[in-house]
Amino acid sequence: MIMGLMERRKIKELRETTLPERVQEIEEICGKAVPYDVDWESLADDLEGLNFLDNLSCHRLNMALRTICLDELGKEAVREGLTLIKLKNVKDKAQMQMTFEGGVLEMHCAYALQTDGMFRDSDICTLLLAKL
Repeated sequence: MIMGLMERRKIKELRETTLPERVQEIEEICGKAVPYDVDWESLADDLEGLNFLDNLSCHRLNMALRTICLDELGKEAVREGLTLIKLKNVKDKAQMQMTFEGGVLEMHCAYALQTDGMFRDSDICTLLLAKL
């Protein structure tokens, strides 16, 4: 699959600027930097999806983490329980899934569908709270 210039530029921006800023934000919220592992191959031919990745996953997760990390107990639970965030792009709602196992939060979102292809921060929060 050949990636276009616009896609390459957006991936570069996400890798070098957006995701490091989001990791720093997570550290500010809970006291620990939690890295992202993005399946770039799943986004290679999807500029629309690339444009919505940050808002639909990173921003929503941080909103959920803010809800959980209202106190020191919540912050400690996240620091101890969340070790990696994996993101993958899927083509339609039927393929969407979200899991949290062994410290890894994995979200398969249909980013090109915009808000129809995301998990709400309340859903992310519920999943994390059940497993932390």
